[in-house]
Amino acid sequence: MSTVDVIICAAAAVALVWGLIQFYVISTIPLSSNGDSATTSLTGASKGDTTEKLTEIYTAIYEGAESFLQAEYRICAMFVVGFGSLIFFLISWGTKTSDGWDFTRGGFTALAFLLGAVTSMIAGYLGMKVAVYSNVRTTISAQKAGWTACFNTAFRAGAVMGFVLCGLGLIVLFITLNIMKSHYGSDWETMCDCITGYGLGGSCIAMFGRVGGGIYTKAADVGADLVGKVVHGIPEDDPRNPATIADNVGDNVGDVAGMGSDLFGSFAEATCAALVIGSGAIDSSSDGAWDALLFPVAVSAVGVFVCLICSFIATDIMPVKKETDVELALKTQLISTTLIMLPAVYVLATVLLPDDMVITGVAVTQTVKPWSAFVCVGAGVVGGLIIGLITEYYTSHSYAPVREVADSCKTGAATNMIYGIALGYKSAVIPVIVLSGVIYASFSLLDLYGVSLAAIGMLSNLATGLTIDVYGPVCDNAGGIAEMAELEPGVREKTDALDAAGNTTAAIGKGFAIGSAALVSLALFGAFVIRIQTLSENTVFPQGSGVNMLEPLTFAFLIIGGMIPFWFAAMTMKSVGLAAMEMVMEVSRQFAEKPHLLDEHPTERPDYDACIQISTVASLREMIAPGAMVMFTPLLTGTFFGVNAVAGLLVGSLIASVQLAISMSNSGGAWDNAKKYIERASPESDLKGKGSDVHKAAVVGDTVGDPFKDTSGPALNIVMKLMAVLSLVFADYFWQVNSGTGLFKC
Repeated sequence: MSTVDVIICAAAAVALVWGLIQFYVISTIPLSSNGDSATTSLTGASKGDTTEKLTEIYTAIYEGAESFLQAEYRICAMFVVGFGSLIFFLISWGTKTSDGWDFTRGGFTALAFLLGAVTSMIAGYLGMKVAVYSNVRTTISAQKAGWTACFNTAFRAGAVMGFVLCGLGLIVLFITLNIMKSHYGSDWETMCDCITGYGLGGSCIAMFGRVGGGIYTKAADVGADLVGKVVHGIPEDDPRNPATIADNVGDNVGDVAGMGSDLFGSFAEATCAALVIGSGAIDSSSDGAWDALLFPVAVSAVGVFVCLICSFIATDIMPVKKETDVELALKTQLISTTLIMLPAVYVLATVLLPDDMVITGVAVTQTVKPWSAFVCVGAGVVGGLIIGLITEYYTSHSYAPVREVADSCKTGAATNMIYGIALGYKSAVIPVIVLSGVIYASFSLLDLYGVSLAAIGMLSNLATGLTIDVYGPVCDNAGGIAEMAELEPGVREKTDALDAAGNTTAAIGKGFAIGSAALVSLALFGAFVIRIQTLSENTVFPQGSGVNMLEPLTFAFLIIGGMIPFWFAAMTMKSVGLAAMEMVMEVSRQFAEKPHLLDEHPTERPDYDACIQISTVASLREMIAPGAMVMFTPLLTGTFFGVNAVAGLLVGSLIASVQLAISMSNSGGAWDNAKKYIERASPESDLKGKGSDVHKAAVVGDTVGDPFKDTSGPALNIVMKLMAVLSLVFADYFWQVNSGTGLFKC
C-alpha cells in the first residue's frame, strides 16, 4: 500500500471505531429517571412513573422517525434504481466509440451512483437512530447535578454521526476508486469521470432528505406553534398539543438525517471535482502519482484525526461545568480544528505532492509547487471559519442585529418581518466577499483545481461540524421530552441552555455548509468545462478564453439559471405552508372535539399519530416536484440546447443560490433567536417577556423563519451542487448530442 492508502484506510477505521466507542458510552446510561428526589416531575409522579412516561415518549418519537425514513427511503430506492438505469444507458451511449456503446463506462458510473446513494442513506438512517436513542438519555443526564453529564451525552451523540459518516464516506470512496483502478489501470481520467457518479448519488439522496425532512419538521413545528402558542398560549412541547410528537420527530428526520446527507453530498462532490480536475493534471506514470491524485481525499482523512484530537477538549480537557461553558466548548471545537488543520495540511502537501506539478486548467497550464496546494486548502479552512463567525454575528442574540429584530417586535409582527428580511439580505455581504477572496486566491494559484481544494479545506473538519450540528437537535428533543414528561423546571432550563448554545454554533455550521456548497459547485462547473474542452479538443470553451457569457444562448440561460433557486424556494415554502395548514386544521379539530384537552390536568389524550401521519404523507408528496425540477432542468437543457446553455444555467444558479441561501438561513435564524431573547426578558422590561404581545409578534416571525432556515435555505445548497454534478456526470452524453449543440443544434 502507498502512503496515501495507509492514511485513508487508517482514518476510516479510526473514525468508525471512535463512533462505536462514543455510542457504547451513551448506551451505558440506563433508560430510567434518576432525579435526586423521590419525585422527579411537576405532578409529583414517582421515579417509576416518570421512567415509564419517558420510555413512552421516546418510543413514540422513535417509531415516528422510523416510519417516515422507511417510507422516504422506499421512494429513494425506487428513484435510485430508475435514475441509475438512466445513467447506465445515457453514459454508455454518450461515451460510445466506433466499436459501439461503452457499457463498461456506463456500468461503472451507475455503480458509483448506487454506492454514493446507499452510503448517504445508511449515514442518514444511522444518524437518526443514534439521535433518537440519545435524546431521552440526554434528558435523563440533565436530571443529574451539574452540566457535564448532559452536555457530554448530547456531544457524543453528535460525534457518532460525525465520525461514522466520515469513516463510511472515506472507505466506500476508496474501495470504489480501487475497483475502477483495477479495470482502467493508468487511465485515471476515465476512472475519475466514472467516480463522479458517487457524488451524484450522495447529492440526490441529500435532495430528498433535505426537502422531505425539512417539509416534515417545519410543517409540524409551524402547525404546533400557530395553534399552541399563538391561539391557545400553551408552551412549546406541551404534551397537550397533538403536534408535539411530530415536531420532535421532525428534528430527527430533518435536522439530523437530512443534514447528514447534505454534508455527505458536499464531501463526495468536492472530492469528485478535485479528482476529475487532478486526473488530467497528474502524469500517472510518474513516481508518487497515486499519492498526488488522492491528496484531496487525504486532506479529509487527516481532518478525521484532527477532529478526534479536538473532541477531547470538550469532554475531557475543558469539560462543561456551568452554563457559560457550553457555547465556549462548542466554539473551541471549531476554532481548534481550524488552527490544527493548517500545519497538518502543510505536512501532507509536502509529503504527498511532487516538487513540480503541472496543472491544466480552464485558463492556463502551469507548473506549481506543493505550497500552492497548501495555501488553497488553508484559504478554504480559514474562509469557512470567517463565514461561520459572521453568520453567528447576524443570528445570535448576543449581538446587535438580532437585538434590533427583537426590539422591532414592540410594534408588531409586520416590523419584525421587515427587520428580519433586511438582516438576511445584509448578512450576505461579508460572506460573499470572503468567498470571492477565497475563489480569487485559489484560482490564481491552481486554477479550478485550487477552487476544489479550497472546498475540500472548508469541509476538512466535517466530523466536528456534524458533531455540533447533531448536538443541537438532540438537546432540542431532550428539552421536548422533559416538557412532555413534565419533569422539574430545572431539567428543561438546562436542556434549553444546551440547545441555545447549539443554535448559535449550528448557525456557524450553516455558514460553513453554504460556503462549501458554493465552492463545490464552482469546482464541479470547472470540471464540466474541462471535460467539454477535452471532448471538443479545445474548440468549445477553449483554454485561455473559457466560457463566453456574452454568447446569446449562454447569457439567456444565465438568466434562467438565476431564476431556478427562486422557483425552488417558492415550491418548498409553499409545500411547508400546505402541510402546516393541514396540521393546524387537525390540531384545531382535536382541541374542538376534546374540550378537556386544554385543562391544566387533562382527562383526554391527544391523537399524536394523526399529526405524524399528516407530516409524513405531506412531506413525501411535496418533495417530488422540487427534486425533479432541480435534477431534470440541466439534463433537459443539455439534451435540447447543448453545452453552452448548460454553462449559463450553472453559473446563474450558483450566483443566485448563494445569496438566497445565506439571506434565508440568516433571516430565519435571527427571527428564532429574537424570539428566544424576548422569552428570556422579564415582564417588567421593554420586551415584556414570554406570553406578551411582543412575544406573540416574535412567534409569528419565528414561524415564518422556520421554513426559511430549515427547509428552503439549506436545501438551496443542494440545488447548486446537484445541478453542477449532474451536468458533469452527463457531460459526455451532452457532447454526443450533435457535438454539444443539443437536439435543437443551438
